Amino acid sequence: MHKVLSFHQGRLPLLISMPHAGLGLTPAVRDGLVDQARSLPDTDWHIPLLYDFARELGASVVAAQYSRFVIDLNRPEDDKPLYAGATTGLYPATLFEGEPLFKDGLTPSADERATYLEQIWRPYHDTIKHELARLREAFGYALLWDAHSIRSHIPHLFEGKLPDFNLGTFNGASCDAQLAERLKGVCAGAEGYSHVLNGRFKGGHITRHYGNPAQHIHAVQLELAQSTYMEEIEPFTYREDLARPTQVVLNGLLETLLAWGRERYGK
Repeated sequence: MHKVLSFHQGRLPLLISMPHAGLGLTPAVRDGLVDQARSLPDTDWHIPLLYDFARELGASVVAAQYSRFVIDLNRPEDDKPLYAGATTGLYPATLFEGEPLFKDGLTPSADERATYLEQIWRPYHDTIKHELARLREAFGYALLWDAHSIRSHIPHLFEGKLPDFNLGTFNGASCDAQLAERLKGVCAGAEGYSHVLNGRFKGGHITRHYGNPAQHIHAVQLELAQSTYMEEIEPFTYREDLARPTQVVLNGLLETLLAWGRERYGK
């Protein structure tokens, strides 16, 4: 197994997680994919590039190196569904549009997938767990930002056009309510962008599992419409002209997150 994640340790009580940014494939997955999946269309494209300001800001950053087509790091290891209706699991079987992901008879074996769980999923979650523990020990609290993006139109998953900024706090369970309202206010003040709190995307396993306000760990997921920073069709080109103003909003969200933490906890 090649390198399964990248990790940068920052100087502030903020960890940014990027579980769906990876492009790596194992031989079994690569050989089994249907033709329309070979371009990895369901990737959270360019998320590390879009958040390239975060390290300078002082955040810790963990990013997946393997594609979600191998194993989905934002799903629980028992693969219990997180959303009602159409969704994808720990080992995706379909593309976002609902078509089969693998050719007949070429789905990776159970043994192969058990290896993905141990060698890809678990190291990623161990990194999150250990870094959040370190931050809470150092600062008395920890902030977790789970960074995602998705095509703005996917009829199989949701109706119509997705809002630009989709904040998720698992219906208020993963972070302080005042913090969520402040983040919502940043989005409301971002001219030309739409937003929603706990709409179609309320937060996946990472947000739900690690967010624990009672233990001073506050987690927020952002599902960003890809139309805000890139071309949504192949070859999925990054658009600097779109990305720059979107980065201003993202920076505002992270600065608000950090400011709230300093006010609440005194450091």
